[in-house]
Amino acid sequence: MQLPEQQPTRHGQPDLIMDKARRIAAAVDQVYVEQPTCYRDDRPLPAVGPTPPVAQPGTRPMSQWATDASGVLKAVSVASLPIGVGVWLVGQVDPLTLGIIFGSPALAALALGRLVAKVKDANQDAPQPVVQHYHGNVHQDIRTVTSTTRGVIANTRNQHPRD
Repeated sequence: MQLPEQQPTRHGQPDLIMDKARRIAAAVDQVYVEQPTCYRDDRPLPAVGPTPPVAQPGTRPMSQWATDASGVLKAVSVASLPIGVGVWLVGQVDPLTLGIIFGSPALAALALGRLVAKVKDANQDAPQPVVQHYHGNVHQDIRTVTSTTRGVIANTRNQHPRD
C-alpha cells in the first residue's frame, strides 16, 4: 500500500479529499502542539478578599430558626388544603348532600366501633382455655384427697379413693 503522498493523482490534478485531510491534520497539530490547552495558577488564594459571597443554588442561606419555621409553614399549608376544599364544597353543594357525604363515614366508624366493642365483650365472657406446657417427663396425678380433723389434739388422716 502506498502513502497518500505517493499515490498518483487523477489526470495530473491534486486529489481534493487528500488536500482536505492534510488541512484538518494541520489544524489539529496547530491547536494541540503549538498552543497550550490548560493553565495552572499555583498562587495561593486569599483568605479574605473584597468579593462578596455568592448565593448558591438551593435553599437560601438563613438561620436554623428560620429553616425550622419554613418547614412548619410548609406543613401547615399542605394541611390547610382539605379545609379549603371543604369550604369550597360547602358553597357548591346542597347542605343535605354535604351532610350525607361527611356524615356517612362518621356513622360507619361509629357502627364499626360498636361492633368491635360487642365482639370484645363476647370474647371476654367466654371461658378462657387452659393451656399447660410440659417439658420433659411428667406424671400427672388427678386424685381427689379428702381429709378430716377431729379432737383436741388434731390427728389428720388423708384418704385417697384409689388406695
